[in-house]
Amino acid sequence: MRILLTGGCGFIGSAVVRHIIGATDHSVLNVDCMTYAASPETVASVASSDRYQFAQVNITDGPALAKLFESFRPDAVMHLAAESHVDRSIDGPGVFIQTNVVGTYTLLEAARGYWQTLDEAARKAFRFHHISTDEVFGALGLDDPPFTETTPYDPRSPYSASKASSDHLVRAWFHTYGLPTFVTNTTNNYGIWHFPEKLIPLVTINAIEGKELPVYGKGENIRDWLFVEDHAEALVRAVEVGEPGETYAIGARQPRTNLEVVKTICAVLDELRPDPAGPRERLIRFVTDRPGHDFKYEIDPSHAEKALGWKAKHDFESGIRRTVQWYLDNRTWWESIRARRYTGERLGQATQQNSGKH
Repeated sequence: MRILLTGGCGFIGSAVVRHIIGATDHSVLNVDCMTYAASPETVASVASSDRYQFAQVNITDGPALAKLFESFRPDAVMHLAAESHVDRSIDGPGVFIQTNVVGTYTLLEAARGYWQTLDEAARKAFRFHHISTDEVFGALGLDDPPFTETTPYDPRSPYSASKASSDHLVRAWFHTYGLPTFVTNTTNNYGIWHFPEKLIPLVTINAIEGKELPVYGKGENIRDWLFVEDHAEALVRAVEVGEPGETYAIGARQPRTNLEVVKTICAVLDELRPDPAGPRERLIRFVTDRPGHDFKYEIDPSHAEKALGWKAKHDFESGIRRTVQWYLDNRTWWESIRARRYTGERLGQATQQNSGKH
């Protein structure tokens, strides 16, 4: 299979690229515009493969995408390119609309134009796999059951609203034009090569450096965690066997409060690299919550596990241990990011305006 994959130098996308080259016979064209969160180092281990190609193209550039489709002739698209940090979407929502909504539309149209040129058998076999998030479903209460593929959409942040919009576009192109699309929604991912603005890499790096560990509110917000390599395996399996018009909710049944996550990182790091100053839980600092912070996300992956013949291999504790060890072993990568691109400052502190009901 020839796969055109967008966002392959990002966190999840690069894990998918590494899995494709390392564990399958498929070929991949990695299409990435190389924003602040992209790193060529994430795919360096597979870049010399004759089954790997790279193109620096923005998914909002329709003519450039059309040329890539014509030259590469993919059998499938895996669409992972997205702006993904909720805090950044609060500070600057415009780029989220451009990339996640306009970019997805532009990619769909490029794919449709190419797909229409194929013979009947190739059109039937073609797949457009759109990778999305559980945040489109809104927030769960403490005792609410997990999200499933049929949970109504209720996005609460500019990020989740932009992803919900892109999900609807992908489904509309299936129903209106017959383009064989499907959607996967996933939980919070963590693991190696994670840009250090998100909770787990930020806390891990701060703890390594002996800096304060910021936790929003009281740390009671709950997220469902999935090790990125397990997710990559599921996504490739989905593009191999996924059915047009379907939705697959991918998760690992690993919900944790944010405070539990931070304490787990501290405990693992205390074991692997003890701090003479004492246990790292002393560095935890509770900070003002972010606007509109959803309380809980959790996915029931039963349908995806059965349909894809897949199940996550890592529990949270083993995944965190691998992650923390990787950050200890790869200081050069994240230290260069701290020096040049993101110093660990807090983002997304905009306040709600006119928040009363009208």
